[in-house]
Parts: sequence; C-alpha cells; structure tokens
Amino acid sequence: MDSSAHKFYPVHGIDSREHLETYLSSKPDMVFGDDFIKFPMEFLHHAFSEGHIKGDLLIDISIGSFIHHLYTPSGYFKQILVLKCSEQCIMELNKWINTRTGAFDWSHVMEYIKCTEGNSDQCQDKDMTLKTAITKIMKCDIDKEKLTDPEVLQPADCVISAGMMDFISKDQDDYIKNFIKFVKLLKPEGYLILIGLLNTTYIMVGQDKVHVFRYDEKFARKVLTDEGFVIDHCAVQKRKADSDLSDYEALMFIAAHR
Repeated sequence: MDSSAHKFYPVHGIDSREHLETYLSSKPDMVFGDDFIKFPMEFLHHAFSEGHIKGDLLIDISIGSFIHHLYTPSGYFKQILVLKCSEQCIMELNKWINTRTGAFDWSHVMEYIKCTEGNSDQCQDKDMTLKTAITKIMKCDIDKEKLTDPEVLQPADCVISAGMMDFISKDQDDYIKNFIKFVKLLKPEGYLILIGLLNTTYIMVGQDKVHVFRYDEKFARKVLTDEGFVIDHCAVQKRKADSDLSDYEALMFIAAHR
C-alpha cells in the first residue's frame, strides 16, 4: 500500500455521510445501486430464508454508516450489536436510529426489498424492526487483539462484515490477522457473512482516495477454509457501475459456518 497516495481507513477514517451520498443514495446520478444495494440484499435474503442462520445475537462490523444490509437479518435475531471504529460513523447511525433531523433517508431501499422479498405489505415495518433490533452501537479498535477491550462481548451467533476487512487490511497477512480477530466474536458453531470488493485498490470518498486491499475469490475462500469454516454460499457479481470512483472488478458474498 502506498500510504502517500491513499488514505488508510483505520488511521484517517472516511467522511461517512459523503460515502452514503456517493454510493448508497437515491440520487439520479448514483450508479452503484445494483452493486452496493441490490447485490448484498438479494443474497442476504437467500441465505437467511433457508432458516439456518438465526439466534440471539448478531454482531455487525462494517465500514461507514450504512444499515441496508441489516434489514433482512433483523428478522432473525433478537439483538444486533453494531461495532464502528469511528465516532463520526456512530453519530451518523444514531441520527437514523433516533429519527433525527438530517438523518440519511433509506426509504429508497424498500423498493429493493420488494423486489427481493416480494411482500410490499411488510416493508413499512422494516425500519422499526431494525431500529428495535439494534440494541447497542459501540466503538471498537481494530488494532487491539480484542476489538472492544476492556469490554467483553457475549459471543455472537452470527457476524456480518461488509467491506471492513478490505479497508483495514494492508496485505494478505494483515487480512488473515484481522479475519482471526473477527472470528473471535463468534460462538464456536457460529455463522460468518463477508461482503467485499474483489480486485480493488481504491475507492474515492469526496476528494480522498481510500486504500482497499486487493484480493480475489480464491484467496478469500482459502482464508475461510484454513480457519475451519464450511462455505454455504458464495456469489460473485461483476461490477455493473460505470464510474471511475473505484476500480473494483466484482463484488463477493460469502456465508459460512464452522
């Protein structure tokens, strides 16, 4: 990683609101809907609808302040704990949870839910279900061996990580080290869901070019299997967005268990 050319997420963070507006908004010129909204939601619905992934606690550790990937899981867990490594991300997320003025509007995501789940009558209840399920938002430190030290967390039935592994890892060894830290949040028999960008080196957030660790599907699969995981679902979608804001080639969804 060339630190002089790229910002590094754990050190510099990102403008979380700029990230939302650029990649996840309903603006007419926002070209990433199929990639960053539809793709993960479609495969999350597919994985959860089988009925195996459920329980008391889900831990989400993802970049930025997006929540659309949690709409489906919120129907399968009693509690969702959200870990963030930035105070700005926490503040942005709290705005939405508490329905404050200026909170990011996620209403456009309901159209994707209708297409995915085929039940428009339940869409208006999704916000409240998710807001109720998120019982705690905590700051974490990805440099620590135990991410929330000194606070000890209850082991989770499922951990979801969207993008975080890609943004906090400098190389393959770093990715594996971070992966092992994340896995420690799980129960021995727990489920892990990873959503990531393949063959990527950067993503633009405002004027900042942010580092993304470059890896492929083969590498991601090997990391999971080497750590004793059985992969239940793996989907890769070639990018559909026409934009120079990032150089990712594809998106990846993996659901696995031990």
